[in-house]
Amino acid sequence: MSSSAVMSDLGSPDAELVGRATDLVPLIREYAAQGSEARRVAPEVVKALDDADVFRLLVPKRYGGHGATLRTAVEAVAEVARGDGSTGWIAALMTVATGFVATSSAQAQEDVFGANPKAKVCGIFSPGSKSERVEGGYVISGRWPYASGSFAADWASLGITIEGDDPMAMAMALIPAEAFTIEPTWFIAGMKGTGSDTIVVEDHFVPEHRVQRVKDMLESRYLTPYTDERMASMAFDAVASAILAAPQIGLGRHALEITRAKLPLKPVAYTSYQQAKLSPTHQIGVANAATKLHLAELALNRICLDIDEAATDGRLLDLETGDGSATIPA
Repeated sequence: MSSSAVMSDLGSPDAELVGRATDLVPLIREYAAQGSEARRVAPEVVKALDDADVFRLLVPKRYGGHGATLRTAVEAVAEVARGDGSTGWIAALMTVATGFVATSSAQAQEDVFGANPKAKVCGIFSPGSKSERVEGGYVISGRWPYASGSFAADWASLGITIEGDDPMAMAMALIPAEAFTIEPTWFIAGMKGTGSDTIVVEDHFVPEHRVQRVKDMLESRYLTPYTDERMASMAFDAVASAILAAPQIGLGRHALEITRAKLPLKPVAYTSYQQAKLSPTHQIGVANAATKLHLAELALNRICLDIDEAATDGRLLDLETGDGSATIPA
């Protein structure tokens, strides 16, 4: 396959996988108000996302996932968010957190996906209050707020501090749902359905094989032995930043949809315009907003292309330009 063909393939999302998310938009909108009132996305919607494999887009095929490009995952999440912002947010966070389990040690991957290939993972990067080094791992305790999607998670990837030369050294630890409780703390005006409550853990032992250093994750030095897989070649912060922008794109698309639907029916008060769509002021305003949305889409698409190309080539991204020159460590 030519390099131009590879670029074209990476630059285009998987239409079938994205279509699954698009097909869910009516259901997501139907339950949006219920999810907001309950402060968590409705179970019917979570099940539909699960059945459509949205949470497993980045999970490797060896565990029944799709091993999709970041471009595909971002577009699917944007479509979910076009239905509802809260649903799009948990889809983004849990898709990336679940996908990054595939960069953990082989034993940790088996712990999470072995018994349940459809396991869902939420993630919180800030550290808890206690992380004590003991033989074979760590004993951790603490409170992890803003745990979006924790109500539907089978595991949580939680930030912890680790001992060493740097007292602020960070790692991510995989914790099963049975080891934490959820404290209701998410009482806000918007995005209520994300269920971003607080995870509470008390003296839970985390074996060493379920711990991965954040510094290594940022530099694509993962513990997984499956180094030829896409996730093993993508820097953690780049992927997380890109996919967490996707819900904003979806919300922007829906806002534009609503605006365009109302313009033909809305008269402009105190003017002769019986349809706002005929008003030059409205035309220019909508055009400016649509252009900003499309520019954001193009920028995000380019980010995904750079990340996906580098992953395919086994390159690390240059921090400034996105041009990779280094190879992924073995």
